[in-house]
Amino acid sequence: RAASGGLAGSSPGPTPLPFLGNYLQLNTEQIYDSLMKISERYGPVFTVHLGPRRVVVLCGYDAVKEALVDQAEEFSGRGEQATFDRLFKGYASRRRRASSLRHSEARFPSQTGISPPSSLSPSNSHLSLNPPHPAGAIIDPTFFLSRTVSDVIKPIVFGDRFDYENKELLSLLRMMKGSLAFTATSTGQLYEMFYSVMNHLPGPQQQVFKELQGLEDFIAKKVEHNQRTLDPNSPRDFIDSFLIRMQEEKKNPNTAFCMKNLVLTTLNLFFAGTETFSMTLRYGFLLLMKHPDVEAKVHEEIDRDQAKMSYTEAVIHEI
Repeated sequence: RAASGGLAGSSPGPTPLPFLGNYLQLNTEQIYDSLMKISERYGPVFTVHLGPRRVVVLCGYDAVKEALVDQAEEFSGRGEQATFDRLFKGYASRRRRASSLRHSEARFPSQTGISPPSSLSPSNSHLSLNPPHPAGAIIDPTFFLSRTVSDVIKPIVFGDRFDYENKELLSLLRMMKGSLAFTATSTGQLYEMFYSVMNHLPGPQQQVFKELQGLEDFIAKKVEHNQRTLDPNSPRDFIDSFLIRMQEEKKNPNTAFCMKNLVLTTLNLFFAGTETFSMTLRYGFLLLMKHPDVEAKVHEEIDRDQAKMSYTEAVIHEI
């Protein structure tokens, strides 16, 4: 979201056309290259119009630091993302998520027996894939990492775990991955620019909407189950804690603790937590593959002393 004044207030940019904005100057299949080309003319901070939407683009370390560090409060908001805004409709905002978590009971994680997946246990510094793959085989770690991350997040949100080969879990992960992948496609970029029109047109975006609705329906069923089996004195997970808070706030007409917010906040926690973290892990492993000397030092430090891993922590912060 562009802040008023400062970096955003006076940023130059190419002249937009009515409704189309700067669409004709952008290649939706290579949006990054298009933006970098524009920055060569207008500098590290410039404005483009993605359809009718005004967007301020920051290029380079200095510009990003000024925005996210020096002017952190002004740039702390999140701009529109049409694909997901259609589902969330203003519910499950960051402020509301923080409020929900802050008021939730803190005791339920210890009751769920949360522990790291065995493949990530301290005694096993190598990731083990099951079934094993022969040496030199090409492995796509996407779903393995998503399953691993969801195994940590799910007991907090839902209070139980899926088995790694659970078909329902694999289906959910595929739906999440598919909806995120759509946003990076040329059609996804077009939808972000012209969603008011493309909402009513056939195309891949309609399948994404079905998948997102499928995710919401799954969460709604989990919430319904928790409602039927709720013990206010013994919350099992985030959903239980939210339901208890709903009961406490039922006479408050301005409360954020309502059923719609519960479903979409839970979805947001599971969806965003699983995919964004597993994506970060994938990029981290890619970086370590490109820098085997760094990987070797990290591995050595983990094997030597897990209580003091300053080098590993520095690598994680860099990632």
